[in-house]
Amino acid sequence: MLRFFRERAGLSQEALGSKIGYSKSQVAMVERGQRPPKDEFIEEADCALGAQGALKAAGEEVAFGYLASWFEPFAEEELTASARHEYETHVAPGMLQTEEYTRAVMGSGYPPVDDDEVEGRVAARLARQKLLSRKPVPDIGFVLELSALTRPIGGRRVHKEQLDHILEVGALRHVQVQVMSPRRQTHAGLNGPFVLLETKARRQLAYLEVQGHNFLVSEQPALGNLFGQYGILRAQALSPEESRDVIQEVAEKL
Repeated sequence: MLRFFRERAGLSQEALGSKIGYSKSQVAMVERGQRPPKDEFIEEADCALGAQGALKAAGEEVAFGYLASWFEPFAEEELTASARHEYETHVAPGMLQTEEYTRAVMGSGYPPVDDDEVEGRVAARLARQKLLSRKPVPDIGFVLELSALTRPIGGRRVHKEQLDHILEVGALRHVQVQVMSPRRQTHAGLNGPFVLLETKARRQLAYLEVQGHNFLVSEQPALGNLFGQYGILRAQALSPEESRDVIQEVAEKL
């Protein structure tokens, strides 16, 4: 589609790259499907070529193409969800990750994948974050273990930028970020992380992932138990205000 609109506009790859601030090789790689385009690339190209949103729509499809086929229905429901809640233990939640932090996470998995696959997965994860700025705003919440915030994934600079980003998102009126106090002897989430979703139609879903194995939960009583667990976790965690102070303290020590 990029090639179609570029040729319709009578531009070479080099000329389009100059107009939107990218190199000829970057334009060529996108056209050949060798590198998923970033949001900025898509927006600039769509405007420069008069595509009237066609490239933006195609860009979302490209990003979601890197999701596992079984996960696509959940991701589609996620885009229009009325509520999304997550408990995380090891890393910053994907919905809160910065681009560089995501790249570090995606590049550290096993078995290793090539750079293009990493970039595709990064694009897919960032595309899902549109939920945070969508209107009407959804109800979004996170309960995070402190260990998910203290591991310096990507190095000191990337780590600090990640913490600052979490604070920024947590300041949004429709987002609640809570930290589980490391001083608690026990709590309701010791059996692992999970994501809860309430769809636009008010249908409830849950997603669990462990060591490369993924599960969608849509049936009772397992679904109701997970929603009950999250309610208890929120009550056991620090308040959003206390959590903000904890995250700021970790960031200031970097």
